Amino acid sequence: MAVHISAATGAAATYNGRITAFVVVSCVMAGMGGVIFGYDIGISGGVTSMESFLERFFPDVYAKMRGDSAVSNYCKFDSQLLTAFTSSLYVAGLFATFIASWMTRRFGRRRTMLAGGFAFMAGAALGGAAADVYMVIFGRVLLGIGVGFANQSVPLYLSEMAPPRYRGAFNNGFQFSIGVGALIANLINYGTANINGGWGWRVSLALAAVPALLLTLGAFFLPETPNSLIQQGGDVHDAKQLLQKIRGTTDVDQELEDLVAASNASRTVRRPFRTIVRRNYRPQLVMAIAIPFFQQVTGINAIAFYQPVLFRTIGLGQNAALISAVVGGVVGTSSTLISMIVVDRLGRRLLFLIGGIQMLVSQVIIAGILATQLGDQGGVSRGYAYLVLLLICVYVAGFGWSWGPLGWLVPSEIFPLEIRSAGQSITVAVSFIFTFIIAQTFLAMLCHMKSGIFFFFAGWLVIMTMFIHMLLPETRNIPMEQMGKVWREHPFWRRIVVDEGDESKMDG
Repeated sequence: MAVHISAATGAAATYNGRITAFVVVSCVMAGMGGVIFGYDIGISGGVTSMESFLERFFPDVYAKMRGDSAVSNYCKFDSQLLTAFTSSLYVAGLFATFIASWMTRRFGRRRTMLAGGFAFMAGAALGGAAADVYMVIFGRVLLGIGVGFANQSVPLYLSEMAPPRYRGAFNNGFQFSIGVGALIANLINYGTANINGGWGWRVSLALAAVPALLLTLGAFFLPETPNSLIQQGGDVHDAKQLLQKIRGTTDVDQELEDLVAASNASRTVRRPFRTIVRRNYRPQLVMAIAIPFFQQVTGINAIAFYQPVLFRTIGLGQNAALISAVVGGVVGTSSTLISMIVVDRLGRRLLFLIGGIQMLVSQVIIAGILATQLGDQGGVSRGYAYLVLLLICVYVAGFGWSWGPLGWLVPSEIFPLEIRSAGQSITVAVSFIFTFIIAQTFLAMLCHMKSGIFFFFAGWLVIMTMFIHMLLPETRNIPMEQMGKVWREHPFWRRIVVDEGDESKMDG
């Protein structure tokens, strides 16, 4: 199947190829990195609502939840130690991603995934065997190192392996894998919450080793991407054979020529982090910072981490809160699957805009319900509780086909090879920084802002939707090695992006 891209779409190349079983299997195995990340998000929210876990490691929170009627509904889970359990992973991931950036450039995407898998297995083992709160948190730190390596390498791997025509669908598979991981975690939490003896949380934490093991074993057999193989100085003939196997055709000369040219350009760049701040890469740098920042201030991770806690806040019991999280997981995974199907037809911008408006409306209505129905004491009626659940599902669906998958897809596809690892590490680092901030502050913000927390996130949704409308060009169907022209043709960015020769004169 030849991928013909017209001039109207902005690309100038014709790459041949089709979706092969080899590519599908490789990307499914690599997608275990997303399952790991999603499993952690789902598990952390579930175990922190389990009474046996809270009683053992966070007795102050347990006491407030069980018997202190003087404590506001919004403040029962406000504990810096409890939030440290969740957010410690993201501090570790932040530092790990800079090491992972160097590894992906020097040793390739596959070996970086392998290192992440080992770190995550160690963290899962430590969490499942934890005897005190500090052992639990140290296990989270090891998990963070694994997540940092996986989030750096897996999106790049998926984007580079996929045929340009289907790159959106393949890369959105990373967010789909995150959703699958979170859904599995929610189901496991629901099943382990009522284990006699109160040790179900150990099962939940330890089972994180399963997707980590699959990623580690898979990474032993995965091929390196042709882009990375050439970048590391591998034989061009070997890269061509691999590219032919990946694309399912012998006619790969045009794509190989672009990969070699990109690799030659990348070898002239010794300090990619210094290079990426140059004027010519200004659009990519802005997107590498803004998109992951906006992805976090949608409020999705606050919902994902603390969804069971949130439902306990409005009066649902432990089991009802956990099954509500399962429902949200099903909705999120299903909407991401829809995004995988339509993203290369409808484009990135349209999904961003639709999802942003959908999340905005649902956040505002949730805030209104909580402001009028949930006071400091008591709960809301069961009808309103399930209406909030419905609205959260609408919100999660909007995220699932927009900012969720596209927040990983767009940054991973816009960087030229010479700054690709640096750009991806900035994206992941910004994501970790603001995931940490949201995770560490959400329960305190919920306590002090109460229902206003949802108006806070709604305000950011207005800003980010306008940002996409004004500043993000459409990248659908554009080969990664020719992405530079979308910025040169954009009404705003073309005034900033200049040719290399012109930039040298300006620097001089």
